[in-house]
Amino acid sequence: MMLFTVFNEDKDEAIREAARALQKGMVVVCPTDTVYGLLADARNKKAARRIFVVKGREQGKALPIFVSGMAQAKRLAKISKAQEKKARAAWPGRVTLVFESKGTLPKETGTTKKIGLRIPAHPVVLAIMKKTRAPLVGTSANVSGLPSCRSSAEVLAQFAGRKNVPDIVLDAGLLPLRRPSKIIDITGKKPVVLRK
Repeated sequence: MMLFTVFNEDKDEAIREAARALQKGMVVVCPTDTVYGLLADARNKKAARRIFVVKGREQGKALPIFVSGMAQAKRLAKISKAQEKKARAAWPGRVTLVFESKGTLPKETGTTKKIGLRIPAHPVVLAIMKKTRAPLVGTSANVSGLPSCRSSAEVLAQFAGRKNVPDIVLDAGLLPLRRPSKIIDITGKKPVVLRK
């Protein structure tokens, strides 16, 4: 059963609660710079597996990873100086960049060979990451095949009656209508846009 946390009532406590839940391997729904997202500690293989189960996502499909800064990104991916320049121009924001992976995260994240990284711009996600000091799985908080959610009410409606649900939902109201994050593979000589 989901624990519904009203974000607007006590922002700091909601962030602390979300960080504690993530450290325990739970799955948290949180506002991001695009839509509501499912967060989990990317270092925790059980938490990564739970994301697939909760979302109903095909196992083995790579999960995007939120990082707090370039230093954390470099611990997870092989990043050349040219790639770092591109990343600094794109981040923070709604762009996921794909690099060669260092293979430091559990194979359950699907990031053994390549890894998609993003520094989000949303202050709530950044505040949670600051408390957990962990890279976080960051994928849209919807059941696979259903639309992305712009409000916590939409999230709750999609997961109502399902056996596997997120543990905590942070409610930040209705998010602005924005395009999904762009995904660009920069491992080759020329960047390849995987999702516009």
